[in-house]
Parts: sequence; C-alpha cells; structure tokens
Amino acid sequence: MLKILVLLADGFEEVEAILPVDFWRRLGMEVHTASIDNKDEVKGSHNIVVKADRKLENTDLEYDAIFLPGGMPGSAKLRDNKLVIELIMRCYNTGKLVSAICAAPIALYKAGILKGKKHTAHPSVKEIFIDSVYTGSRVEISDNIITAKGPGAAAEFALEVARYLGLEKEAEKLYRDMVFS
Repeated sequence: MLKILVLLADGFEEVEAILPVDFWRRLGMEVHTASIDNKDEVKGSHNIVVKADRKLENTDLEYDAIFLPGGMPGSAKLRDNKLVIELIMRCYNTGKLVSAICAAPIALYKAGILKGKKHTAHPSVKEIFIDSVYTGSRVEISDNIITAKGPGAAAEFALEVARYLGLEKEAEKLYRDMVFS
C-alpha cells in the first residue's frame, strides 16, 4: 500500500492539507498527518484545528512520498524546522516523491532540491527562488518533485501526486466522480 506523510505546522492552509489527504485516502492510500511541533493538535491559518495522526519525532519515515501544505506562517515553520529539511533532503535523494503547495516550496528551496528545477508556488513567495525556474503554473512536475500554486490547485495537485505514484486510472475516475472536472 502506498504511504504518504503530510507535515503539519501551526498556520497551515486547511484546504491545501485536507483536500489532498481526503482524495488520497479515498484511493486507498495510507496517509498520515504528522505534527512537526510534536503536538497532538495543529491549528490552521483560518483557526481550524486538526488532530494529527502522529508526531514527527515519533514517525518511522518509511513513506513513498512526503507532502508539505502551504499557508502562513505554516510554510515558514516547515522551512525553519531542521528535521523537516533533513527529511526533504533524504526523501529527494532516495528518489521518493517530495511535494509541496502554495508557499511551502520555500522549504524545498531551503533544502536545496529546487536548484535548476522547474517548480511553482504562490506568487507571494516567487521572489525568493533565485537559482530555480519558477513557472507560475498551477501544478509543476520536475523529477521527483511536484509543486502547486495554491488552494485553488489543491484537487489538481492531489490528482497529479496520485498519478505519479501509479494510480492514474483510479485517480482520474475519482477526480471525475468528485466533480472536479
């Protein structure tokens, strides 16, 4: 069974986190949310509180993919967390999928994995990407990195992650059944 780890920090964008988690779970993936601050509950940027499945420090890290939702100040907290940066680098270097949406690609940038790569992010953070290729697309795939622009691209992003992980037919059917297209 495919396993995805979703990293949550206080101030995450709720739509960007919950929609992909819901989509991937409907596909039968094993999706775990992990609090990077090692708290049981994480508060989103719009004051919606989510109970994390686990705490990052107690996570085995045996996943096929990791996902960083955006939002502020959640994205900055992901970027500034040493364990998160180490996890991004380890996953990327072992060929696992690393994905992020909205402002969260700032953490991928800090980890050094976007250098020379095409990616997207929320326009509010595009100026920091000096030695990478910011496209402004809704979703961008470059090697084992998938990035998306913001909350409005969350469904399309979830679909592309599922396709990348080999569930193309199932994901496309679910996308249609959920009336995203």
